[in-house]
Amino acid sequence: MGRFHPHGADHDHPHPDHDHPDDARPDHSGYGTATERIEVLERILGENERAAAANRAAFDAAGVTVVNLMSGPGAGKTTLLVETLRRLAPRWRVGVIEGDIETSLDADRLAGLAAAVCLVNTGKGFGGECHLDAPMIASALPRLPLADLDLVIIENVGNLVCPAEFTVGEDRRVMIYSVTEGEEKPLKYPLMFRAVDLVLVNKTDLLPYLDFDLPAFRRNLDAVHPGVDAQLLSARSGDGVDAWCEWLSHAVHPGPRVGRVAGAA
Repeated sequence: MGRFHPHGADHDHPHPDHDHPDDARPDHSGYGTATERIEVLERILGENERAAAANRAAFDAAGVTVVNLMSGPGAGKTTLLVETLRRLAPRWRVGVIEGDIETSLDADRLAGLAAAVCLVNTGKGFGGECHLDAPMIASALPRLPLADLDLVIIENVGNLVCPAEFTVGEDRRVMIYSVTEGEEKPLKYPLMFRAVDLVLVNKTDLLPYLDFDLPAFRRNLDAVHPGVDAQLLSARSGDGVDAWCEWLSHAVHPGPRVGRVAGAA
C-alpha cells in the first residue's frame, strides 16, 4: 500500500486549504499533483474494499466471528489477549492474526494459547505499513483453519490512527486505551474513538499513581462518540477481563457453536 492512505482529521499535518504563516506552509511536493494522489488513493481504497468484502464472505462461509483489536503502541493489546485466550480457550476455538511491522515477539507470547496464531509482518512485502489492511488479512486466511474456529481476533499494528482507516471484513472493532496516554486523546485522535464499538480502558491498576482524570476522559470520549460502550480493566491484574469476555460472548458471538468444540455449552 506504500505511504498512501486516507488522511482524516487525526493526521497531524496541515493541509493547503488551511491558513498558515508563509514560513510554516507545508511542503507537499513529495505527493506530486493533487489529481495523481487522488487517483492513487481511489485505487488503494477500492482494492481494500474489494478485499474486505471477500474476507467477509470467507468468514461468513466458515461461520466465524471476527474482532479487530486496535490501539496505540504499548496500550496492552497482547497482554489483554493472553488473558482473554486463557479464559476463552475452554469454550471456544480462537484464531489470532497478529500484526506487527517487524518481529514475532507478540506472536510468540500467544503461542499455545490460541487454536492458531498467524503472523503478518507488514515490513515483509507490505511496505512496512503502520496498520493491517484487507489484502494483508486475505494473505493470512489460508494459514487459518477457519472452518474449525469460532472466533478470530485480529491484533492490529500499534497505531492510534491508521488501523481505524481500513476495514478488513471484521464484525466488530474494539479499541484498547491505556490510562497512561492521558485523558485528552479522544479529542486529539477522534477517528479511532469514533470507529469502534467498544473502548477498553486498560492499566487501571496504575490510576493511584497517575494524574489521569477519568471523568474528563469520559467527557472527551462522549464528545467524539456519544454513547459508545466503555469498560475499565487491568490486563495485568485481571480486573475487568471477565466483563470483557462477557461482552465478547453477548455482543460478538451469541454463544459457542454447539458441536464444534468438545464440551461446548
